[in-house]
Amino acid sequence: MVEKDYIMRIIHEMVRTIIRLVFHRDEESQEELVFLDGANEDFYQKLCLLTDEGKMNEAENQLYQRLEPEEMLEEENLENLKLALAFYDYLNNKDNDFLESHDYSREEIREGICDVMKRFGYGGLAETLLENH
Repeated sequence: MVEKDYIMRIIHEMVRTIIRLVFHRDEESQEELVFLDGANEDFYQKLCLLTDEGKMNEAENQLYQRLEPEEMLEEENLENLKLALAFYDYLNNKDNDFLESHDYSREEIREGICDVMKRFGYGGLAETLLENH
């Protein structure tokens, strides 16, 4: 139990550090996240709703479909990175029993963050932040 809480804190701090470094913002919670367009905010809310219903894999699949287009502008890319990080941080805030009862794990959250960071060219940063964990 203590180890899982530790992993939860590590993941949250990793997301905060990435947001601080990439977006130059210090945001304590999801409520403080500011998306440039309403579409990303609406999509984020949809992902959160799916997560609350225990449909984390479906939410994650929809997120990855959103990340697919390669012809996005850099600003759109960064907004999608922020969206993905916010989603994984929201997912990380679910308690261990909820995650386990829906066949999801903190390790999958960590892997999802690392994969997203690699897609956006920040794989080294994610690896560095998770190096000892």
